[in-house]
Amino acid sequence: MDLLPRRLPYGCDQKTHQPDFQMHPELTPADLSLEVVSPTERDSHSDTLFPVSSNPVASSPTSLPPVLQSIRRNIVECTRCERLRLYGEAIGAARRRAYIDQVYWAKPVPGFGDPRARILILGLAPGAHGANRTGRPFTGDGSGFFMYPVLHSLGLASQPTALSADDGLKLRHAWIASVVRCAPPGDKPTPQEVRNCSSHLAAEIAALPRIRTVVCLGKIAWDGYLAHLVNTGILQRRSPYVFGHEAEYILPNGLHLLGSYHPSLRNTNTGRLNATMFARVFVRARELSGL
Repeated sequence: MDLLPRRLPYGCDQKTHQPDFQMHPELTPADLSLEVVSPTERDSHSDTLFPVSSNPVASSPTSLPPVLQSIRRNIVECTRCERLRLYGEAIGAARRRAYIDQVYWAKPVPGFGDPRARILILGLAPGAHGANRTGRPFTGDGSGFFMYPVLHSLGLASQPTALSADDGLKLRHAWIASVVRCAPPGDKPTPQEVRNCSSHLAAEIAALPRIRTVVCLGKIAWDGYLAHLVNTGILQRRSPYVFGHEAEYILPNGLHLLGSYHPSLRNTNTGRLNATMFARVFVRARELSGL
């Protein structure tokens, strides 16, 4: 029987409107007292149990270990969800006017990042004109435009922009994936479609043995990860683990689970999520991961 979760008391005053990195690009995390230190200083304090290379690991498929290359191929070739495959292909054929001269990826989108990652960032699904177009999670859409400047400011991404799969972006200490690998109509996959993708998530997690902290972006990602924990016998029940922005739990296997509102335009344009709130989650993820 699994132990009751321990929810750790941390967070920020979500009623306080603090400066937003996007609205105020001249600001840095230091201006907001986020206690961010340089990568060199962070590495000097990392323990030696899970050594991490001092150089970022390229996200290109050829740089991945064989097991992750195999998982990537299996994801790209997946045809389990006919509705999603047809929808992604239809979006790719029609194209948005702004991208009319581009060839859409229009296939399932595998995860990417550092094979030695300590932080797993888990999203919902590819955006119809974002990852479904570019072939890389959170690349080429509003969610990525919001997320990557924060990851870059905290040393988890090599650059603050993500425009295409070949733009040179590298992740450090982090791996980004989603619970559904094809773009769903209305951003709403069915429960069966989430289940169909669960083996892809399980395979990636098994191939990332250094993960210490999982950050779920949105409730569907949260529920999908909890389902994975139940399926693998780590949890017997999900109900004690309640999603919320800055929710934090220690899991029975010793990993840390953090929640964040999804960086969708619906959340960021309305002020439900700002860059300060988002950054605090990843500052905490770094701490919990020994970075």
